[in-house]
Amino acid sequence: MIDLTLLSSVLAGIIILLVLILYFKIQAFIALLIASISVGVLSGMAPLSIIKTIQEGMGNTLGFVAVVVGLGAMFGAILEHSGGAESLAKFLVNKFGEKYASWALMLTGFLVAIPVFFDVAFIILVPVIYALQRKTGKSLLLYGIPLLAGLAITHSFIPPTPGPVAVADIIKVNLGWVILMGFIVGIPTAIVCGPIFAKYIAKHIHIEAPKLKMDNDALKTYPSVRLILSIIAIPIVLIILNTLFNSPIGQNILPQKVAHWLTMIGHPFSALIIANLIAWYALGILKGFSKEKLLNITTQSMGPAGIIILLTGAGGVFKQMLVNTGTGTMLANYFSYAGINILLFAFIAAALVRILQGSATVAMITAAGLTSPLITNASLSEPHKALLVIAIASGATIMSHVNDSGFWLVSKYLGLSEKQTFKSWTVMTTILALIGLVSTFVLSLLI
Repeated sequence: MIDLTLLSSVLAGIIILLVLILYFKIQAFIALLIASISVGVLSGMAPLSIIKTIQEGMGNTLGFVAVVVGLGAMFGAILEHSGGAESLAKFLVNKFGEKYASWALMLTGFLVAIPVFFDVAFIILVPVIYALQRKTGKSLLLYGIPLLAGLAITHSFIPPTPGPVAVADIIKVNLGWVILMGFIVGIPTAIVCGPIFAKYIAKHIHIEAPKLKMDNDALKTYPSVRLILSIIAIPIVLIILNTLFNSPIGQNILPQKVAHWLTMIGHPFSALIIANLIAWYALGILKGFSKEKLLNITTQSMGPAGIIILLTGAGGVFKQMLVNTGTGTMLANYFSYAGINILLFAFIAAALVRILQGSATVAMITAAGLTSPLITNASLSEPHKALLVIAIASGATIMSHVNDSGFWLVSKYLGLSEKQTFKSWTVMTTILALIGLVSTFVLSLLI
């Protein structure tokens, strides 16, 4: 049965959240806290219980997310400032050749967005697609869309990027499984909405790169591609090995003592610390960066990370409010009785918030908060929980438009009109979301 008081309190909370963000332009962190308090008040929760729920939700969420996002931000900043991302892009383009440059750029975006935030990675790689357009004379979208597809998919599907890390923590699923499922779903999705869609849209919209003013690339010494790939792979491999060797499949392969040490070394905390130290030395000290310069680079990276950490914590508060009011249990029982697929519910919840207010991160966290209570009593395996994370991420990526900062970033750097951005970028993000959803459904039937 549906408790109308609880249901109306949740709906009111979501409406309040959207009005505060869209109309009053209140920062999403405060908006999420106000929406959470509103749910508590309207559902009849005692005042002191509301405050305790805020503390509980914030503390439980940030205990994990704050460390991973902070370490990931520093790692990405060192990679960015060392020229590692540009080095990888140039290598892949040269390796694939002009004919398959769009595939090289898709792969570049897919790899670079693992340690580097989406917008930062796009900005530092834009010169590569400009150079390709000038050289070939083809539409800039032929190269821009595959790069954006690779960046967007990894940013949404594969930890240690903040979105999937936050959702995985709220849903309580092992990051190793999220990484594995993110790769399985992400690769075919990237191919369709990257090179394949780019080839189509480039025939209909011809865009040229800005005129070349000055090129200082020749003056810069880039790190080797082998080094960059090795450093990016370190945290991912350690986390996946930890997951595999401590799962029922591989728990008897290694001696128990070794497996226990791997649990620590392969934990996201330790894996990212190791990757940071190696990047600090190999991409910083050995490349001539002073210790003061490296300190400044890593310190500045904490600014954007801090915003994401606080926003994620507020999302955890919203989730905890649904749990403590009993709304989550009520909704879980209802959806179980109605037979609505949880993957579809998670996707739609994320998609609605994404379309209404623009931020993929807010959409993912809100949808995770709504979905998490629904699986409390469900006997979902770790792989199925990981697919739930991907379904949420897919919904949160759909239909980027004028209320999304990414829409304007793409429009500005690719020189597109609003109409052209809708036809290219918005359509690409929608294809990405739908293929991601279909892929999670198919995998859920196979595992």
